[in-house]
Amino acid sequence: MNTELEKFIKVYLDYDQAYDTSGTLRPTLYVFNPEYVERVREGLATVLRDRPLSTADYERITDIEFESDEVLYSYLRDMYRYLFENGAAQPMPPE
Repeated sequence: MNTELEKFIKVYLDYDQAYDTSGTLRPTLYVFNPEYVERVREGLATVLRDRPLSTADYERITDIEFESDEVLYSYLRDMYRYLFENGAAQPMPPE
């Protein structure tokens, strides 16, 4: 996971922010410079491809617990679609 993605997750996908699915996350990301946006995209694509992130790692970063790696990666795939493929709705992490 690259530094830009880790910072993005810590700030915008942590426990306090991730449950706000009002549609502001994608516009917020695209306010940043294009290089930052591309690094977040590359980082998330790499995480999805290589699967280096465990549920424990994600919980350490965000304080959000996932029941399994499969559920975590399903959420991250949906997040990628939302952020970079014009997905219709921001996914909600488990409660």
